[in-house]
Amino acid sequence: MKKTVCFFLCVLGVGTGLFPQSREGSQGIPQGIRAAFTEAGIPVLREPVSLIDFALPLLDGTTRNTKDLRGKVLFLNFWATWCGPCRAEMPSMETLYRRFKNRGLEFLAVNLQESRPVAAAFMDQLGLSFPVALDKLGSTGAAYGVRSIPTTYIVNREGKIIARITGSLNWDNPKLFSAFDVLLDSP
Repeated sequence: MKKTVCFFLCVLGVGTGLFPQSREGSQGIPQGIRAAFTEAGIPVLREPVSLIDFALPLLDGTTRNTKDLRGKVLFLNFWATWCGPCRAEMPSMETLYRRFKNRGLEFLAVNLQESRPVAAAFMDQLGLSFPVALDKLGSTGAAYGVRSIPTTYIVNREGKIIARITGSLNWDNPKLFSAFDVLLDSP
C-alpha cells in the first residue's frame, strides 16, 4: 500500500510540474542567485521548476493571469486570514513589496477559500497594499501542492520557481533584501 501511494504521489508531482522530470536541457539556477538566497536562509531548488499558469480574480475586481507576469520576478504566497503564521509574516511581506515593487518584483498573495469581504477586511486591518487573488475553491493551491500555509514560491524572470518556503518568515531582513537585489539584477 505504501509503495502504491508513494508511486502515485511521485507520478502526480511529475505530471503537475512540481518536480522536474529530467535535468537534460535545464539551465539551472545561477550560482550568484543560489548563494545569495542560501546566505539568507532560503532553500533553493536543485533545479528550477516551471510555474503552473493560472488566472484568478483580485480583490479590486480585476483578474491576474500569471502569463502576464513573464519577465518579472514573482513572489507568490498562499495564505488565509485565520492562519496565525500568515498574519505574522504579512507586515514584513508589505515591507518587501514596497521596497522592490518598482524594480520588477511582482507580488501575488493567493487567499485560499475565503470570501472577498473577509480577505479585504484583513488587508485593510493590517494596512497591506500588495495584490491579493482569491482562490475560492482552493484549486490553484492544490495544483501547487500547498499542504500548509503560508507557503511562498519565488519565481524568476523566465517563469521558473527557484525556491519554495513553507511556514512564516520575516521578509524584512537585510540578507533577504540582498538576495532579491541579486535576483532582480540578473537577466
